[in-house]
Order: sequence, then C-alpha cells, then structure tokens
Amino acid sequence: MQNKKAKLKYYISNLLSIASPSGFTDKIMSHIKQELDTLNIPYTLTNKGVIIVTFKGENDNIERTFSAHIDTLGAMVKEIKSNGALSLDFIGGFMGNSVEGENCIVSTMDDINYTGTIQTIKPSVHINGDEARDLKRIPENMEVILDEKVFTKEDVEDLGINVGDFVSFDPRTIFTEKEFIKSRHLDDKASAAILLYAIEYIHTNKIKLPYTTNFFISNYEEVGHGASSSIPKNTTEFISVDMGAPGPGQNSSEYSVCICAKDSSGPYDYNLRKKFVNLCKSKNIDYKIDTYPHYGSDASAALRAGWDIKTALIGPGVFASHAYERTYMDSMVATLDLVLEYCKTN
Repeated sequence: MQNKKAKLKYYISNLLSIASPSGFTDKIMSHIKQELDTLNIPYTLTNKGVIIVTFKGENDNIERTFSAHIDTLGAMVKEIKSNGALSLDFIGGFMGNSVEGENCIVSTMDDINYTGTIQTIKPSVHINGDEARDLKRIPENMEVILDEKVFTKEDVEDLGINVGDFVSFDPRTIFTEKEFIKSRHLDDKASAAILLYAIEYIHTNKIKLPYTTNFFISNYEEVGHGASSSIPKNTTEFISVDMGAPGPGQNSSEYSVCICAKDSSGPYDYNLRKKFVNLCKSKNIDYKIDTYPHYGSDASAALRAGWDIKTALIGPGVFASHAYERTYMDSMVATLDLVLEYCKTN
C-alpha cells in the first residue's frame, strides 16, 4: 500500500507542478512522453496531441480504452487595459470568486513568464466598501495585476504580453501528514497520475490482459472535445477516469472510488457500471455510486461525436471541484485498484 501511495504521489506532484490550461498543454505532454520514454513504454501521438499507450491483449478484436485528461481550467488575456491591468477570458467553467486573490502566471508566445495576482476591479473594502463585497465575480469584473512596474498599456506591451496569452493559476499543492492532497487541478491530474501508475505497473510486471487495452491521455476535456476523435477504432468500452464530486446532496466520497451512474450527458452504460460495482464488491474496493447534474466527461464527448461505444465514468472523490480542491490518498488507491482489476478481468 505504501509503495502505491509513494508512486502515486510522485506522479501527481510532477503533473500538478506543470501549468496546463486547455490549449497550453505542450509542456505537460512532453513531460508525460519523457516518463514513458524512461520506462521504454511505446506510445502514439495523435494530430491533436493526445497520447495513447496500448497493451496488446489475448483478444485484439475488442479493445478497452481508459481516458484521463491533463488539461485544466485557466484563462487568457482578453484585453490590456490603459492602466496596465489585464482583463480575462476564462477557460473552462468555474466561479470567478474561486480564483480571486490567486497568484498566477502569464505566459507569452516568446516563452517568457510573468507573475501576477487575480483581483476584482474593486479589490479594496477600504476604498469600495460594500461595492467591493457585492460585486459579481464574473470575468468582466476580474483582472490580473502584474508584478511589474507597469502604468500603461504600452508598458505591458513592451514586456511582450499580448491578447491571447495564457494565464495559469498557482495550484498551491499541499500533501498533508494525514494523506490529504489539497491543490487546484486535481481535476483531472489525480486520475492522470493513476493511469500513469497503471501503465507502469502493467508494463513492469508484464501483466497479461484478456483484451487489448488503451490508455488515452486527453488534452481538451475542459472545453468539451477531448475524446471526440482518435479513439482506437476497435474500442467497445470507453472508461473515463475523472473526478467524483462529493458535496451536499451527493453520495460521492473523498475516501473511495466514485462510480457515476448519470451526468448532464445522460446515463452511463448500465451493464458496464454493474461490472465495476461487482468488481468492487468482490475485491473489497471501497466505492460509491452517484449522479452529477452539472458534469460532462471525455466519455460524454465521445458519445456526442458519434462513437459506438459503451461508456463508464469512475474516479477519485475530489471535494470543491473547479475551485481549490481536495482528495484523500485512499480514494486514489481505490481508483487505481479498480482500474487494474478491470484491466485483468474478462
């Protein structure tokens, strides 16, 4: 168990340290390719940038595909204001108040990074009073204050910053002594770490699989089209490994693997869900079943794109999704165990 946790911590800490908002994932994909190269694990790269690792199974006519995404929430520079502040265009769906006061990095097309802080346009109660408290935290009311001596639009442009530059949020990753993981972007780097561990485990231990099994590392899930293309053609079962969402009125948990029965795209395949539940029961893997009304996954994108596949959604429970998130190591281990057991099951 401790070896699993140490390896998962290794993978997730590295992934969380690399900024990767949707559309700005080259660096993290290069990191994953380097990890695979070090292990001598072959992979293919799609035109859109997806990494696919394939293990041949005894049956090569039927394939299973597991996906996780490494793209995250973020923003772009929408406008350089006359006073040197930057207005924002959000990438992905999140609440403005969840990034208020957050440190960030603005990355230029010349690969220069500038630090800053995301604030509202009325950030001080000493100046704005109730107007500051009541201001809606929407993109129009949020801006980046650069950690540079800039006073005009021209000052900012002289730094090489332009409209369309990516803005990445400080993940603020913390591993507590009691095995909680607190960070932005656990959605879905926790699951990506789990799949990287699974890939290493299957390769290193030469695990024989009943079906050819693919691991699909997606890079555009947060904007809705991550797995809409390039799924291996013989895939009959597509399993999205993404976060579960604990909270009031939900059945999910930070301490177990979460199995989604339905999200905003509709029900997932009933028989495939039943397989996962029965496997959890037989292998003593802690699990919860839940539904998510405001959720979509790579499996949802694949179905919308017309793929004739059965789909499932499983993953570790992540509290405060799309904000400053938290999970627990046991939840990651339970998800890992379920992925590995399913890979070995007929």
